[in-house]
Amino acid sequence: MSQAFDDAVLIRQCQGGDRSAFDALVRQYETRAFQYAFRLTHDSDEAADIVSEAFVRVYNAIGNFRGQSAFGTWLYRILTNCYLDHRKKDKSRFHTSLETGVQVEGGEVERQIEDSAAGPGEEMERNAREHAVQEALDQMPDYQKSMLIMYHVENLSYEEIAEALDLPLGTVKSRLNRARLALRDLLATNVELFQLG
Repeated sequence: MSQAFDDAVLIRQCQGGDRSAFDALVRQYETRAFQYAFRLTHDSDEAADIVSEAFVRVYNAIGNFRGQSAFGTWLYRILTNCYLDHRKKDKSRFHTSLETGVQVEGGEVERQIEDSAAGPGEEMERNAREHAVQEALDQMPDYQKSMLIMYHVENLSYEEIAEALDLPLGTVKSRLNRARLALRDLLATNVELFQLG
């Protein structure tokens, strides 16, 4: 049974008032939704707020969902809109460094980047690259940042991004290209970190 078929069955049940079907949809997508929101915000509390708000919007709008796009694509659109709404409300947010700890149940743990083959020097260089990329992304307009994350981190296709953001395919391709060029320009000051070989 395909994911799209499972989603369609659950959505029909939700539209018929079955609360357990909605709970099943949430369980199916909550991890993916949180990961996307966290990549946008770098803050677990803010990401959780965005995901919660997105699922409330899904619940309120599920009756209008007609299946013209995949449920996951529709959810990305709602998550992106919730993120942009949060950004409008809180323009004075601060950015979390990759070196800071991550809050988990039971305290704080050190943020780790897995790379079993890297030595200490390589790990330091990799951390510096990650930090430079994150700082550059944080300087970009929200729509460019979200498109780059959707394509390069979430591995959504151009078509899925177009559906999620309700944009023509050509617009997505050109904006994503401009976003890549802008990111490259922002990273140009750290050219030594990004040289190949």
